Amino acid sequence: MTDSNKIPVDLIIEAQWIVPVVPRNHVLTRSAVVIQHEKIVEIASIESVKAKYTSTKTIVLNEHVLIPGLINLHAHVGMTLMRGLADDLPLMNWLQGHIWPAEQQLVSDRFVRDSALLGCAEMLAGGITCFNDMYFYPQATADASLQAGMRAQLGLVVLEFPTNYASSADDYIEKGLLARDAWRGNPLLTASLAPHAPYTVEDASFEKIVTYAEQLELGIHTHLHETQDEIEQSNQKYGVTPIKRLANLGVLGPNLTAAHCVQMDDDDIQLLQAHGCHIAHCVSSNLKLASGIAPVQKMINAGINIGLGTDGAASNNRQDMFAEMRMSALLSKGYSGDASATPAYQALEMATINGASALGMSDKIGSIEVGKVADLTAVKLSDIENLPCFDPISHLVYVCGREHVSHVWVAGDLRFERSDLQAGSYANIEPSELKEIVLKWQAKLSQHKA
Repeated sequence: MTDSNKIPVDLIIEAQWIVPVVPRNHVLTRSAVVIQHEKIVEIASIESVKAKYTSTKTIVLNEHVLIPGLINLHAHVGMTLMRGLADDLPLMNWLQGHIWPAEQQLVSDRFVRDSALLGCAEMLAGGITCFNDMYFYPQATADASLQAGMRAQLGLVVLEFPTNYASSADDYIEKGLLARDAWRGNPLLTASLAPHAPYTVEDASFEKIVTYAEQLELGIHTHLHETQDEIEQSNQKYGVTPIKRLANLGVLGPNLTAAHCVQMDDDDIQLLQAHGCHIAHCVSSNLKLASGIAPVQKMINAGINIGLGTDGAASNNRQDMFAEMRMSALLSKGYSGDASATPAYQALEMATINGASALGMSDKIGSIEVGKVADLTAVKLSDIENLPCFDPISHLVYVCGREHVSHVWVAGDLRFERSDLQAGSYANIEPSELKEIVLKWQAKLSQHKA
């Protein structure tokens, strides 16, 4: 076939390996992804693609594996400027003694936008193309996400107590819905209702949130069973555990993503499974705050959909999904006593298609399939520390780090690129300018350093 007879397309990505995630535990060798108008139109051998298509641009990745863009299922990107502000502290001491006072003094629309842009830059460089967020000033996070060119589901946070952002639960809801109206229809942004946690939100507010979620067809995103103290306080105040309280209030359901779920007994697991809830497993944050170890394999065996989240950089310190995949797989094995628990392909699913399912986006992202949007990440496997490579899926979880990410596309647009000879470059972020902004905020935050 001559070039004049070939089908014109926007982009062809040739790769040594492609891990589509769907079908499960499958690897394609010397294959190519064909992209037209943001979507994947064909996946086939390099030879057959060359014979059939002509492209505006072709990217050749002879030493790389191409995977779906990683999905961070629980984040607080507006807190990225607080990275390392208060380390080696338990959750409530960390929150009440350091984070909340710093937020009260400094958090504003400008703070959140700058912090979120820093978080987006970090995530893009680590192969993350989509994140599920929860923080104040969601419009500021939306602005930063759009500048970075990332996909996001932005949680409209709800609390009972006043902050710089809002004065009451009703005020949080009203401001959140107004922000949502501002970006409705943008293909990169969706919204969820984000009651912070059962210990910070009262019954009446949860009931309103359930009503709004049903009427507006929005997901719900909350922290749940993160610590044993949370459970004990709920039993004292309400006479039931937080999970049972939320069940009684109608919060549990297939539109709920529950972050953490560390302190879980068999009844709790059965309750989440019965209602079709999703879990955002934040293993590094859970360990660092000494919240505990979530019974991940038991929850997987129960049929609960589990994705991975980094939590915020203020508690994790890294928004690094490669670290979360590795830690989740290793800890699951150690905790269960079963070396086969959470195998590499399952950890990768948790970082991709499982997150997409939780966000209601599995028809668009989370795997490399014809008809889906081209949110893609390329990882270089030829560096000396990555050799030899017998199984690229195993390498992605147990060997590679985020520093091996070479290209990131969102909706077919290149948003990040890293070569052997230079630091990474972004489509719409200037690193030197961002560094200057960060250093100014660092000076203001230093008085809150623990």
